[in-house]
Amino acid sequence: MLKLEKRPTPSTFWQYGTPVVAVLLTMVAGGLLFAALGKDPFAVIRTIFWDPVFGEFAFYLRGQLLVKAGPLILIAIGLALGFRAGIWNIGAEGQYIIGAVIGASVGLAAYPTESRWIFPAMILGGAFGGWLWAMIPAILKTRFNTNEILVSLMLVYVAETILAKAATGFLRNPDGAGFPGSRSFSSYKAASNPEIFAGSGLHWGGVAALVTAVLAYILLERHRLGFQIKLAGQAPRAARFHGVNPARLVVFCMGLSGALAGLAGIFEVSGPAGQISIDFNQGYGFTAIIVAFLGRLNPIGIVFAGLLMALTYVGGEMAATNLGLPSAAVQVFQGMLLFFLLGVDVLTNYRIRFFWGMK
Repeated sequence: MLKLEKRPTPSTFWQYGTPVVAVLLTMVAGGLLFAALGKDPFAVIRTIFWDPVFGEFAFYLRGQLLVKAGPLILIAIGLALGFRAGIWNIGAEGQYIIGAVIGASVGLAAYPTESRWIFPAMILGGAFGGWLWAMIPAILKTRFNTNEILVSLMLVYVAETILAKAATGFLRNPDGAGFPGSRSFSSYKAASNPEIFAGSGLHWGGVAALVTAVLAYILLERHRLGFQIKLAGQAPRAARFHGVNPARLVVFCMGLSGALAGLAGIFEVSGPAGQISIDFNQGYGFTAIIVAFLGRLNPIGIVFAGLLMALTYVGGEMAATNLGLPSAAVQVFQGMLLFFLLGVDVLTNYRIRFFWGMK
């Protein structure tokens, strides 16, 4: 028989070892899934985790890792700050979309300007859009005590409807012969977000992600506000005695995570995506939840977790193209990672005891 026994103190080993064990278990379970689909599990795992870094076309795919990791890291850092405070923003996908729509609207409203200030204005618009969308669940939470999980999640579907309206209506390219989608930002130089170094995959979104990781780490480890965030998540009553205002903390954490998600959206639409389209969103807001927990809600850990998750995106696309793996199988594989991560994380606070007989 098995029994979970509460540990006197959290296990340091499992606290840092959980992500590694979760990745290994995901590979095993994913291999069984791929085998059930009639694919060689070893070939699929190699294609996902090895070929993008060391394979024949790694010189190109390594740059794609930075393209995919940038928005994941930006969004995950914002979510992690809220999660640490016990504030559960599950709607970053909607904030990502609205940030992209508002930021793109700023740029397209000034078309065909050549002003160098238009791109910074788009960045501000994107951050404002994400912040504004996050304020809806934040204000409802602080004023009416609604559940921020449900409200932020439901707003994702509203944002997707707005995205469809933008692509087919108010942002549709007037020279696009009626096809959905906005003007291409790649041909709108003042508003584009190209690679900083050709072939590197690094654009301003990747730079923003790295800078944000450093600033978030300093905030958590060296600033009074960071202490309040951690205290509110670990001991809410003690946080109140310490003078922490729960309502202000909700507004701050939700607003910051929304702004970072909006930044990810505008960097993506002006760079790799290139335009507002019906299928612009790729689920980064939901995948970033996995990245946040895989990185142990630590900004530096999130950088490495974002690169690992980007590997599953790039490698999964290769597996779908070269091995005929269904794209849905890659999404299931990513979901397995969160499942095993949360499951194994129980061992941080509990140990397994084996016993025989009746008690």
